[in-house]
Amino acid sequence: MKFVNNPSPDTWLELIKRPQLELEFLESSVRNTLTRVKLSGDRALRELTVQYDGVTLESLNVTSLEIEKAISSLDESIKNAITIAASNIRLFHSSQRREILQVETMPGVTCWRKSVPIQKIGIYIPGGTAPLFSTVLMLGIPASLAGCEEIILCTPPNKDGSVNPAILFAASLSGIKKIFKVGGAQAIAAMAYGTESITPVYKIFGPGNQYVTKAKQMISQEGVAIDMPAGPSEVMVIADETADEAFVAADLLSQAEHGTDSQVVLISLSESKVPAIQKEIDQQLSVLPRKEIAMKALQNSLALYFHNKEIALQFANAYAPEHLIINTKDCDLLSEKVINAGSVFLGQYSPEAVGDYASGTNHTLPTNGFAKAYSGVSLESFCKMITYQKLSPEGLKKLGPSVEIMAEAEQLEGHKIAVSVRLKKIGER
Repeated sequence: MKFVNNPSPDTWLELIKRPQLELEFLESSVRNTLTRVKLSGDRALRELTVQYDGVTLESLNVTSLEIEKAISSLDESIKNAITIAASNIRLFHSSQRREILQVETMPGVTCWRKSVPIQKIGIYIPGGTAPLFSTVLMLGIPASLAGCEEIILCTPPNKDGSVNPAILFAASLSGIKKIFKVGGAQAIAAMAYGTESITPVYKIFGPGNQYVTKAKQMISQEGVAIDMPAGPSEVMVIADETADEAFVAADLLSQAEHGTDSQVVLISLSESKVPAIQKEIDQQLSVLPRKEIAMKALQNSLALYFHNKEIALQFANAYAPEHLIINTKDCDLLSEKVINAGSVFLGQYSPEAVGDYASGTNHTLPTNGFAKAYSGVSLESFCKMITYQKLSPEGLKKLGPSVEIMAEAEQLEGHKIAVSVRLKKIGER
């Protein structure tokens, strides 16, 4: 990790830069995949599954029998853990439902908003060495709670043509019934355009490699909505003299092991803590199974010392981390000053890992500084808001003349007439 002592604000712009995915060179490859799926449907999906996954599939969909067998093969301990996580996620996201609030903006003029579920949702779940069954819960549960009519899940098959059992169990708990053995950019194409087996959807959620990320970017330009801009995962830890070095090191490494392009940032409010935390990182890293990945991520990472906590918070807000851990004695007070972050973890005993899995909050969060303008996934991510208004004759009498004046000033005579004919009907002209 690169150490910087009290960096001045004129250096911050360079310091908050993230490791960038080199996506431009992927465009022609991903465009070719999108086009093949758009033109050839299921046939293209089967051919690409052979090409990229080394698997020949007779059927793309996961059958109910496969789901039953997979679930029965799972150890009870992992099923219990996933069930607890699902319960917490369901409870937290259920609390996000909003009541319809009607507002009478003036006598006889009533306006309101109504939340309506997006009818067709697509979810992409990576497989391979890190099958993200936790993401199934994070996306499937709020989609089901929102009332989405159709939820499509795509995930790459294993070499034997199966799907990870934990992914299937999590999907079952989330109420997802349509599951397909399709990975990579071709899965994004299938959900965007539709094939003989897979229904096209209106919005696509889920993480993935650089090919998936590029495919999501490209289909979003064609009118299919996506969850949010994506980038490598990241965590920032703010620690003071009371922070346990082992806790801080573990939090930094838990994010560094995500990928070589992940970034972790330590902000220490105690200069003497920095070498102590670095020593702990080295000790824990030596036994970490994903050591090589974490080491490469640490090369792109920062350790900063700020003597002033107010300036440290300003830097944190300028960085806008995906995950922010505030491990200080006054964490609650400092949290009030956070304005840019995806998800915040407070105190010694709130590791980022609990949010990744089971506390109840969603782990699909804005990265790459997008927390300055984007929220993480929530129940509302699976809905759209429709506004309504209803005017009585008395309401139109009061409001109509103002609309006529404004329409005439904008030289939109048709708008004015739409009001005038009604006012005439009710005796106001």
